[in-house]
Amino acid sequence: MDFSLTDDQRLIRDTVRHFMEAEVRPSIRARDREEKFAADELRKIGELGCCGMLIPESWGGSAADTISYVLMLEEVARVDAAMAVALSVTNSLGALPVLKYGTEAQKQKYLQPLARGEILGSFCLTEPQAGSDSAAIATSVTRHGNSYHLNGTKSWVTNGGQAGLYVVFAKTDPAAGARGVTAFLVEPAFPGFRVARYEDKMGLRTSRSAEIALTGCEVPEGNRLGEEGQGLKIALELLDGGRVGIAAQAVGIAQGALEASVAYAKQRRAFGKTIGDFQAVQWMLADMQTEIEAARMLVHNAAWMRDADSGRVGPHASRAKLYAGEMVNRVVYKAVQIYGSLGYSRESDVERMYRDARVITIYEGTSEIQRMIIARDLLTTLDAVTAGKGRA
Repeated sequence: MDFSLTDDQRLIRDTVRHFMEAEVRPSIRARDREEKFAADELRKIGELGCCGMLIPESWGGSAADTISYVLMLEEVARVDAAMAVALSVTNSLGALPVLKYGTEAQKQKYLQPLARGEILGSFCLTEPQAGSDSAAIATSVTRHGNSYHLNGTKSWVTNGGQAGLYVVFAKTDPAAGARGVTAFLVEPAFPGFRVARYEDKMGLRTSRSAEIALTGCEVPEGNRLGEEGQGLKIALELLDGGRVGIAAQAVGIAQGALEASVAYAKQRRAFGKTIGDFQAVQWMLADMQTEIEAARMLVHNAAWMRDADSGRVGPHASRAKLYAGEMVNRVVYKAVQIYGSLGYSRESDVERMYRDARVITIYEGTSEIQRMIIARDLLTTLDAVTAGKGRA
């Protein structure tokens, strides 16, 4: 087992860290108060190749491995979790489906702008009545000559109102249930597409989460992604990979909280010495670092499995997201505790991290869904092993 990073991976990590410290950290607190989307910062980091890391160079991407991709997300989330969300969705849920399932014409039109950060991507699966139960989406499709008309509402759309391309899932055959879902590539300029409202959220305040109204939204036949009825397969496959990115975000937020906590523990004094001299604080810091390293190993292992083209990435991604998501909430809790009253103030970064971390156990599959995936895989694997022994 080789846990060392390559020179290229270290270069990507260090380049992104320098960018985040120099270009993003000075403005993050003010932008969080103003709920200002990081459009300029995302454009700049897109010029570094961070919007198309998993896309081949022939399509304008960086052709990086998944380890490099999660290192990038860790470094971004360490400073600004909301930026990491925008990058994660653009990379894994916006560009990748076009690369894997898009026609040559779709790739020509969308991949390079996505990979270069000229446009952001978005993913429209969740609806007001359909979250974890993706097959329950109600957005409908009717065929009109050479186009499809979409009718329905999509909620919690990341990059909503900012994206140049929306991957939208709707039912072309409601009677077929999960097999009746189809994916479409929708541009915000298409007739019938409208941003209805923005969510007023606890955390990730600078990340736009929109409700999208589709009212007879006219989508050309050439913008169907994959075949009719293939949509849910595409969505679930994308979420497997996307969860690795979400887990990396969790590690990044936790790392940022740990670093802030160590610095504060060395500076804050009480009873004649720094609070870092007290065993209670030392134990919290030790637990925080240990949990972060454990989560990082799960994330990097899932990333390695993806690069190895393993057919069992899903359970590994779920384990990484489950543990990292629960871990980051424990870590930021301790960070706020170490900061004391200042940790409860908007004047501290850990207060923002505390709010930002809470959603990690919810979006792109709740912790409960991850446990179901992990358990089903475990039971299936054990059944296969038992059956094999029986034949022997």
